[in-house]
Amino acid sequence: MRIEDVRRHATTPLTRPAYAPMAPRFTDREYLNIVYRTDPDALRAVVPEPLRIEEPLVRFEIMKMNDVTGYGPYTESGQAIPVTFDGEQGEYLHAMYLDNFPATAAGREVGAYPKVIGSPRLYVDHDVLVGTLDYGSLRVATATMGYKHRALDKREAESQITVPTFMLKGIPGYDGAPRVLDLVRTEITDVVVKAAYSGPARLQLFQHVLAPLADLPVLEIVSAGHILTDLTLAPVKPVFDYLKADPR
Repeated sequence: MRIEDVRRHATTPLTRPAYAPMAPRFTDREYLNIVYRTDPDALRAVVPEPLRIEEPLVRFEIMKMNDVTGYGPYTESGQAIPVTFDGEQGEYLHAMYLDNFPATAAGREVGAYPKVIGSPRLYVDHDVLVGTLDYGSLRVATATMGYKHRALDKREAESQITVPTFMLKGIPGYDGAPRVLDLVRTEITDVVVKAAYSGPARLQLFQHVLAPLADLPVLEIVSAGHILTDLTLAPVKPVFDYLKADPR
């Protein structure tokens, strides 16, 4: 294989890329979102500067991707933390667990999503919407919400899922030291909210050393939403370089 041919490949193995070289379109992406109040000190311990915390809130999410170009169906779960950066409100993606390797690899390498492999599920149990997350053989989160109790305004639903998203993109060099260490920003585009509901909800988080969701404990449920939508993820853009910033 010639050098110019190698340059056309963004990932290995060269004869079978880890993920499709395309921007995926999500059709019938289904959310269970539960916003809860947590310990402010626990948040400050995990949210990196220069992001700022206004309120001690966390959004726990389960997302069932029913149809995704390039990846196929999969399910994802994680925690997002409301923050501000240079006066702009957004969310910091703290941790994400999903059951699809190409989506995991592309999310980490092309973007900066903090994705690892896990086993999330989203399903309806009689009159309850249920979201669970297992890491290996152990349960680390269980979320329940009353099924379609109240209609949620679609504009409000759209505003919940389209806030700017901030993430850390870290790429080590061959000596193990960071070669790239950026704060990046992205957002959701081309959104079509098909249905949205709210209702009562509960969330249990269980201690696990390698899936430490419970380090941000649930003190109070603030709100819950069940949203069905089509959308596209915009490319990430760097907004802060930790390797060039002066330490305080």
